[in-house]
Amino acid sequence: VQLQASGGGLVQPGDSLTLSCAVSGLAMDVYAIGWFRQADGKDREGVSCSSGSGGLTYYADSVKGRFIITRDNAKKMVYLEMSSLRPEDTGVYYCAAERAVGANSWYRAALYDFWGQGTQVTVSS
Repeated sequence: VQLQASGGGLVQPGDSLTLSCAVSGLAMDVYAIGWFRQADGKDREGVSCSSGSGGLTYYADSVKGRFIITRDNAKKMVYLEMSSLRPEDTGVYYCAAERAVGANSWYRAALYDFWGQGTQVTVSS
């Protein structure tokens, strides 16, 4: 199983950025894919999650209305479209996979079985 996050970079406040997560070795339609981020000195926090079918999506309150998670199961890709970026969005972003998550659990990093390496997002003027 491999998950590979990419697309990070240095952007200015207000800019947009799209992260990609390439997945291999998993049956995409039965795995939820979550995006997490970790800022220096802080715990890893859930940002967004998409159910296996893509029919259910979840977002942290801090990113609602600014971030959109999408997935293409045929291509085994999951995307996180980030807009109106803020300095507090800075961190290392990870994608992770888990078979069974719901509205009350998707943000719990400990539940996820498979993790990719992170991609750095820095929002700074």
